[in-house]
Amino acid sequence: MHSNLQRAVADVLAANQEVKFSNVLTAYIRIAGFQKSSLDVLTTFERAMDKHPDCKDQVNSESAKLVAKLRHDYWKTMFDWGGKQHCCPCCVNLVEQYIDDPDKFEEAFSNLHEVKADNQFRTYTYKINLSDDANPLQEINTLFLHFKSAKALAKEEEAKYGKVRAGSANLGDPSRGPELMTAGPYRPITLTTYSARLNDVHTRASVSFNKVTGAPLPSLKVDITLEGSPVYEGSEVVLKETSGKEIKREYVRLQGSIDSFRDLVQWHLSPEEVNLWWPVGYGEQKLYDVTVTLVGSNRQFLDVKTKRIGFRSVELIQEPLAEPDQYGSGTTFLFEINGIRIFIGGSNWIPADNFLTTITEERYRAWLTLLRDGNQNMVRIWGGGIYEPDIFFDICDELGILVWQDFQFACGVYPAHPAFVESVRKEAMDNVTRLRHHPSLTLFCGNNEDYQMILQWGDTEDLPARVLYEHIFPEIVAKLTDPPIPYHRGSPYGGKGWDTADPTIGDVHQWDIWGGKEYPYHDYDRRGGRFVSEFGIPSMPDMRTIAHWMDGADNSQWYSQSTLMAQHTKAGAFERRFAIVMNENFRLTSDLETHVYNTQLMQSEAVSYAYRSWRRAWRGRGKEYTSGVLVWQLNDCWPGTSWAIVDYFLRPKPSYFTIARQLTPIAIGIHRTVVKNRKNDRPHQFYEFGAMQSHDATIDVWGTNTTNHCRLVKLELTCHDLNSSWTHSERHNVTLLPNQSTELLSIRCPGPPKEGVEPPSGDPIWTSSYSVVVNARLIDSDGKVLARFADWPQPYRYLDVPDPQLSVELIDEQVTVSVQRPVKGLWFSVDGDGPEVSWNDNSLDVVPGDSQVITAKGLGDRKLKVAYLGKEKASLVHV
Repeated sequence: MHSNLQRAVADVLAANQEVKFSNVLTAYIRIAGFQKSSLDVLTTFERAMDKHPDCKDQVNSESAKLVAKLRHDYWKTMFDWGGKQHCCPCCVNLVEQYIDDPDKFEEAFSNLHEVKADNQFRTYTYKINLSDDANPLQEINTLFLHFKSAKALAKEEEAKYGKVRAGSANLGDPSRGPELMTAGPYRPITLTTYSARLNDVHTRASVSFNKVTGAPLPSLKVDITLEGSPVYEGSEVVLKETSGKEIKREYVRLQGSIDSFRDLVQWHLSPEEVNLWWPVGYGEQKLYDVTVTLVGSNRQFLDVKTKRIGFRSVELIQEPLAEPDQYGSGTTFLFEINGIRIFIGGSNWIPADNFLTTITEERYRAWLTLLRDGNQNMVRIWGGGIYEPDIFFDICDELGILVWQDFQFACGVYPAHPAFVESVRKEAMDNVTRLRHHPSLTLFCGNNEDYQMILQWGDTEDLPARVLYEHIFPEIVAKLTDPPIPYHRGSPYGGKGWDTADPTIGDVHQWDIWGGKEYPYHDYDRRGGRFVSEFGIPSMPDMRTIAHWMDGADNSQWYSQSTLMAQHTKAGAFERRFAIVMNENFRLTSDLETHVYNTQLMQSEAVSYAYRSWRRAWRGRGKEYTSGVLVWQLNDCWPGTSWAIVDYFLRPKPSYFTIARQLTPIAIGIHRTVVKNRKNDRPHQFYEFGAMQSHDATIDVWGTNTTNHCRLVKLELTCHDLNSSWTHSERHNVTLLPNQSTELLSIRCPGPPKEGVEPPSGDPIWTSSYSVVVNARLIDSDGKVLARFADWPQPYRYLDVPDPQLSVELIDEQVTVSVQRPVKGLWFSVDGDGPEVSWNDNSLDVVPGDSQVITAKGLGDRKLKVAYLGKEKASLVHV
């Protein structure tokens, strides 16, 4: 395997003469870290494996083993103290000369001053006194980095202490992407010179409320800590709008030689001076700049720091419910921002690339803007990734996205020996201090699924790292955040005896649909909890994304179960699990494009049904039975088949759009219950004409209103039979209560007349609703459609879907679509190459008499293609 990989990579990189390597690792690290984009490196290995079929099936496991098992350490120069990235030729030569003998290398550089680091999540500082005789700095200096084999070192630590943290794309979790042994600094390395400086500025922006009028009472306090010689005289604090307009300024004389000053300023501000920061959908994301200047004895500026802040309050409310629901009594788990209880709809976040240094500000912004535009208001930073950089939180502040931040522990039983606990303590202090001023930061959470390892999975009897989750982390969060940021021990966590599956308390991860007990996804409505912080179902990505990783592959590999497809599918037991969820509801197919479409529609139907059902359980004060839903996951770290609702190239899947429609401020839902002739284990939405018979069906209709005002609207219900021209319609005036769901209608499902029609299975007791599409709309007094939803009969594999007789009108970038017969999962795409088209909506369910309008930004003069249930292969549409 070693020689094959070397030969494969050498073949692909032959043109890059600047790359010299004595083994795969050396070439890989240099290209991945310093010369190529992450996508190029992934493509390099994919194509290399195509040239050597004997390596294909082992590309993820064996290449990782090869990299990890190399006997020697590897080395790399990065940049000089001036910060300019370069590779010093003389050092490269020495690396090449000594790579097979590190001892000689250490002898050649025996005068190096060494700084050791063993925790990628910490900030390390090396202080040098320039007036000291031991000052190591010379006229010309080089920062030289030495990386030991991560896996070899990890195995040594595991042998002594147990589980180590390695990141999801390194030693870690193969279900996220390829296991790639990356190495190198992924945060800036800086040289700072000073006589005195601001070590930290703690901006304590808080909001309380007048108990009589409810008016907000914002305030700002500022603490500073200093380093260096006591040559300072005072400090000036300025509060400005981001436009530059000054709100308040104060100069404070600093007395004494202490290094910290609490309450440097204490400002009580009026609502006229500052506005509150709100999550998206609830108000404006108003931000302000606080600039603190350290002033010397001659009024010269010694240092200056600026923090961008927002004024908001945040609480995690866990209080007894007024009455039980289907799960029992228990307590709420909800977030209250500025005194308003907010239903959370959002996504989990994993690192957006295997190579962290390639994620630009523009790419972060594109990802998070997609989340915001999809009507989501929270992102959960998963504990198996990284603490994201400042720009991530800056963008969340701007867009109004709440952030749930896991401490970086996931899916493991971690040690608690003194050295490790102390290192993690410093890690927590570094990151809490760095992030605490962001108004988007809503929760710190101790870990991901570590408590679950004991009770639900039974992997171990004890959890040594409890000392971190139950003592170290909460103490640090309480000490370093003011106003306090809520802390939660773990996700999931709640119930007695660490019962992480208890739906009546805390949060839950629902993995008994995809995985676990493998219930049908139609059971999501019965398998929720107070806050569902993880759930999901995978699907294949856009055909163009598949074409990327299949580039150059033999035609024999273009089927859903090929080795190259499997290489890019990291979900455990995915073949069997896909077979279950697909076989239940969709017709089998051997055509790849049809299969891809069906997996996407399946994911879309499943996760949007979960959002719709669980948001229904937001039933008002004291009955917030489900207060939040976070899908696993928003994004991908590489091109592959995964749970992501947007693929690696930022191409949304159908599920992205159907979730967005469930999270609009005003939404509507329908639930169909089919009455069968006897008890059964089939989905309650399925019509059955075999071992069980379907005798009747009912529909429940509800609306959700997350605004703080009642809405008087008209409910319009229309029914269309797929097998005939029969239709039915009715209208009702209804009231949507504020900030909750409201039950609107519960009736027998309409169906066409049965006279003269043969029962589908010969049973004399039967329902004709088995082929009826039920469409509901909420319409305001001006005739505007506020929300719509179409409920189709299931399973889809039974349906004879008619030709919808599409009519598509295109004016500029506005697409209007109407139909003569119902259509499901209408997916628009573009014929031809060019910039990505940005769709404001897609994957539509359209019924006669209800045309829909969407925009296709960036379409240009390209032609439209469509696919839908019954015609899953995309084809050009006449406009």
